[in-house]
Amino acid sequence: MNVVEKVNEILKMASISKVNLAKYLGVSRQMVYNYLDGKNLSKFPNDKCKLLLDLLDVDSEEEIIKKELTNEYIQNVSKKLSIDKKSITSSKDKCILDLSDLNKEDASKLSDILLMLKNIILEGKGRSEENQSLIEYVYNFMQNLNTNKELKYILAFFSKNLGYTDPNRYTFDENNQFIFESIMFSAVTLYGNGGASRSKLAESHRRWEEVLAAKKEEKLSRTQELNTAKIKALRELGYDKIDERNASEVLDKIAEIMSAKF
Repeated sequence: MNVVEKVNEILKMASISKVNLAKYLGVSRQMVYNYLDGKNLSKFPNDKCKLLLDLLDVDSEEEIIKKELTNEYIQNVSKKLSIDKKSITSSKDKCILDLSDLNKEDASKLSDILLMLKNIILEGKGRSEENQSLIEYVYNFMQNLNTNKELKYILAFFSKNLGYTDPNRYTFDENNQFIFESIMFSAVTLYGNGGASRSKLAESHRRWEEVLAAKKEEKLSRTQELNTAKIKALRELGYDKIDERNASEVLDKIAEIMSAKF
């Protein structure tokens, strides 16, 4: 039996899945499979190899081979990977997100989401700009998840499309979700079958760009209107700035000025 086979045997006896090992090592599950694809631990980076040796309570590969797999030893290894997901901590063990108000399943999923995002960043060091953009897009997506119902439909569609969710399950507005998912399927099918090309869609993309530009201009105009109304409200009320003491009064005045325009 080689070292990797012995490691896999210990993990199996300790009921430690590759997913849990990945969480312990701070890498993706695929990376764990890559590390364990061989006869020894040479594919493990030094820091990850040390973590694995610590988990197995040994100092070297040779010691792994010689290790007697007693019930006490297996239980000790298993206990080391008992993950408390009631909080998410920084590298300095300072709690940065309290999950105590969530049930065990939700806390576990949230912890896993953060780990996945972390792995995207760590594993993409060679393409840092692409991965930084990916994290930014996820951040922007989450910022608007509760105000844009189509974003929820997108999540539902891909959960179904990837086989995780029953296609006839409708958590949100069933009619709108059904219509959106059907359109998404048509679009994804067209894209996947190569039935679309950049040249054919150039005009459509141009119109989309114009719509986005108009929205941006409208947003800027709205912002300018609010700034103008704020300045006018402060002037009429005799204040220099908004603070805790006058915030309510100034905001009411701004609302009054804005409503008078329409």
